[in-house]
Amino acid sequence: MSAHCQLTGATPGFGNQISHSHRRTSRRFDINVQRKRYWLPSEGRHVRLRLSAKGIKTVDTIGIEAAVARIRARGVRV
Repeated sequence: MSAHCQLTGATPGFGNQISHSHRRTSRRFDINVQRKRYWLPSEGRHVRLRLSAKGIKTVDTIGIEAAVARIRARGVRV
């Protein structure tokens, strides 16, 4: 599975790891992706989403209905 958030669209960042001798090698900054299950009252079912920590906080703020509407507006199937 790819490491991206279904709500915010966050993806891993890339950069360099710098050693003590200042030698640079490529590295990847992964986001904190969690699988979370929410009850969707309008459809009478649970939905399982892959959200970043920031995405989970966003769902807590705006609610699951609005979050699913945003996800569907981005063209992602829920």
